[in-house]
Amino acid sequence: MKKLMVILMFSIVGLVGCQGKSDKERQLEEQITVLEQQLSDLQQQVSYEESPAGSEEEEQNEEPVLKLIDPATSKVVRTFSPFELGYEMDINAYIQEIEELAKELARGTESTPGYDQKMVLDRIGENGQLIKGSPMIVLKEDELVEKMIAASDTGGEILLPIYKTESGYDEQEVSTLNEVKIASFTTYFNANEKGRNKNIELSARSLNNVIVGNGDYFSFNTMVGRRSEERGYQPAKEIIKGKLVMGIGGGICQTSSTLFNAIDKLPVTIVERHHHSLDVGYVPKGRDATVSYGSLDFRFRNTSGVPFLIKTVYYDGVLTMEAWTSREYEILLEALQ
Repeated sequence: MKKLMVILMFSIVGLVGCQGKSDKERQLEEQITVLEQQLSDLQQQVSYEESPAGSEEEEQNEEPVLKLIDPATSKVVRTFSPFELGYEMDINAYIQEIEELAKELARGTESTPGYDQKMVLDRIGENGQLIKGSPMIVLKEDELVEKMIAASDTGGEILLPIYKTESGYDEQEVSTLNEVKIASFTTYFNANEKGRNKNIELSARSLNNVIVGNGDYFSFNTMVGRRSEERGYQPAKEIIKGKLVMGIGGGICQTSSTLFNAIDKLPVTIVERHHHSLDVGYVPKGRDATVSYGSLDFRFRNTSGVPFLIKTVYYDGVLTMEAWTSREYEILLEALQ
């Protein structure tokens, strides 16, 4: 472009030098005007051709952005720049940041629920109908962190690695799961303690006819639910920090402890269990399972290889927790053991 401008300028000077006569000044001015217009057109063309290259360079300088996508709704749930979180400055600090982000999305915060959901097991209703629960949902935090690290240089969209697990039993076999009792345990209590008795009764009813499929995770707090006066639970003595105090739902730890001692006779895997700070008396020492809604839970996974049914028997001063299955599954269970 610079060479072209020089050539044009020399052409103009040459014309001035060659046309010294006054009768040709008009022709010279016309030629100069044409050359100036050509020069202007060339400058505009070069400016237009250079602008896309400049835009591309600007795009290359933009920081990468990661968008986390909910696979069920295709909506963006979180957008962030890895550079703003310190990706280039301190990789270890950056990894801690995205690990915390993955944890928040999976487990939630005090104000926002996470994607993780415990399995609500199916049950058989009073009239024999099947009452469906809900599957276990897990957002795999480690997998999400790996995906975010891999895409931190380039940016882009990442589908949240969310996995759903249904209960492990065949609905067509439900009617056979009450054929054979494979485990049971009984505890006793004072029938005159009305509040405590009511709490044991309500919690035991919540567990009656619950179907635990093969591979299922059982959570006492999830299946029994919140212990509140609105749901019929009453004040009764409970153990808190080594002392007996009055609390809504006191006594349901006898239900969870009785269930633990029955289930522990099967080849299941205990996932979570806690002891009381005092001996409870209704089970042997060290064989209790204290619970508190929102914190302490009794959880197990059915690794026995067969589905089974939880049954509860409650009457004055007596609580029995049982596990039942089909005759066919009883044979399989014995073979697996």
